[in-house]
Amino acid sequence: MRLKNKVAIITGGGGDIGKATAIRFAREGARVVVVDLNEKTACETVNLIRKENGEANCIKTDVTNDHAVQNMVQETIAKYERLDIMFNNAGVNSVEKKLPDVSFEEWKKVMDINITGVFLGMKYAILHMKSGGSIINTASIAGIKGQKLVAAYSASKSSVIALTKSTATEFGRKNIRINAIAPGIIETSMVDDWRKTDKWPVLSTANALKRIGQPEEIANAVLFLASDEASFITGETLVIDGGTLNI
Repeated sequence: MRLKNKVAIITGGGGDIGKATAIRFAREGARVVVVDLNEKTACETVNLIRKENGEANCIKTDVTNDHAVQNMVQETIAKYERLDIMFNNAGVNSVEKKLPDVSFEEWKKVMDINITGVFLGMKYAILHMKSGGSIINTASIAGIKGQKLVAAYSASKSSVIALTKSTATEFGRKNIRINAIAPGIIETSMVDDWRKTDKWPVLSTANALKRIGQPEEIANAVLFLASDEASFITGETLVIDGGTLNI
């Protein structure tokens, strides 16, 4: 088991990628704290893990709230006395709009969740990684190439990549590895609206593999970065897009 006896926090753990990763981590021996603003979906993930005799707990947390994130980490430490892996995965997409039509409230919501949430997760996790650890942050290929009509989303995910690089340099000496993932189009609830448009046939095949990715494929990549198999990898952004950026 690649994560035997390790303790992991996964934010956005009630969503498709978070759920797949939590289950994957538990199968590899990790004790998993599943975090989501939607407590019901977080606990549903936990129940799936427990059905396989894994160990997991759910915590309702608003990742944009400083005290809530601090309490989430402290609650984890109080229960398990350690923290080895932090997967900052909670995020939201932007509604497609031209930049002048984006309201300040829309911009702030996306930035608060997608980048401030990552900042807070890292801030409090790092304090408890006394013997080192692995942090993985969810970015997007939109943060690498930019995507029209979703300026806030693209900007937030680009910020995740920059924050990952900066902190990886800062905490490498403490044996804390910090990496990001940049998924392409994945089979999650985020693509539900796209399926209803005439753009879907193009979007769903706009990569070298001519299909969209599955949450389990993202989970496998996160597992690698979290494990000791990636012990000499830090400050990197792993693109998981089926070759979209190569087209």
